[in-house]
Amino acid sequence: MPQLVDVPNMARWIQREGVGPIIRDMIGYLESDFRRWESFDKTPRVASHTPFGVIELMPTADSETYSFKYVNGHPFNPARGYQTVTAYGMLASVDNGYPTFFSEMTLLTALRTAATSAMVAKHLARPDSSRMTLIGAGSQSEFQSLAIREVLGIEDLSVYDVDPAAVEKLRRNLEPLGFRITAAVSVDEAVEGADIITTCTADKAQNTVLLDRHVRPGVHLNAVGGDCPGKTELDERILDRSSIFVEFPPQTRIEGEIQNKPEDYPVTEFWKVLTGDETGRKSDEEITLFDSVGFAIADFSALRFVRDATAGTDLQSEIDLVADPEDPKDLFSLVGVNSPVH
Repeated sequence: MPQLVDVPNMARWIQREGVGPIIRDMIGYLESDFRRWESFDKTPRVASHTPFGVIELMPTADSETYSFKYVNGHPFNPARGYQTVTAYGMLASVDNGYPTFFSEMTLLTALRTAATSAMVAKHLARPDSSRMTLIGAGSQSEFQSLAIREVLGIEDLSVYDVDPAAVEKLRRNLEPLGFRITAAVSVDEAVEGADIITTCTADKAQNTVLLDRHVRPGVHLNAVGGDCPGKTELDERILDRSSIFVEFPPQTRIEGEIQNKPEDYPVTEFWKVLTGDETGRKSDEEITLFDSVGFAIADFSALRFVRDATAGTDLQSEIDLVADPEDPKDLFSLVGVNSPVH
């Protein structure tokens, strides 16, 4: 039977192992899969857009394993008592098509997104980076902070959010873990002295939360919040000054910060940096920008990682989801007069 890691067991696993160590080990899976990027089936995610938000399916497969993630993004949900993002995912055997593993992916997506940001920053940010700025203190913010600390050791954070309660929430969660947090009263104050800037806002609109003057030479920028058509965060002039790195260009050109740029606007696929086919940061003065929208291969990596990390433990349970009669040609035997449940 397929195995399942549900929400309570996902939370238990994260509490048991710690966000930082999990992200560190997940980065290993991400780097391994990104290096074999060309071996995957790839397609932009299938999205259903409404005035309320978006619901998406994110599939991919290699020669052995198929995966997909179901995920929504509804920016107005918190005001109604719901999460902005919820998700679950599945692995299946390519050999017979049977599902083998299911997992909640609301928590896992937060880990995956932060791990991807940290993986990219590990290879693109200046090695002497010591200060991080967060624009947006929502559900992703703690995970992003812990991920960057895990790979670059940064504990000095400057944070700005239009909602002061969100900043206080972040302070309450991260200061006991050793972070030094400055609650900025403006974006201008927040970005002062920043080496890494992470933008992660939720509003489904073409906003400009970061202006051109906010980004000084040498900064690495993780643009996390722009992840669907009609949703951006950056002044377009920042893009023109930056070296831009993306996951899967056909998807990023639909959803990312570059969605308003021409089809031939130059970008670098990040996997090529890992394989050595492309150069990452070229100088200390260069601005590197990761136009992050989230791609299915990262979910594939995260699902494989949590499956392997929890295998053989009480964190996994069986889920009876596949009708599997003794005679593969006699499906009716499961419901007929001689069925086990009759």
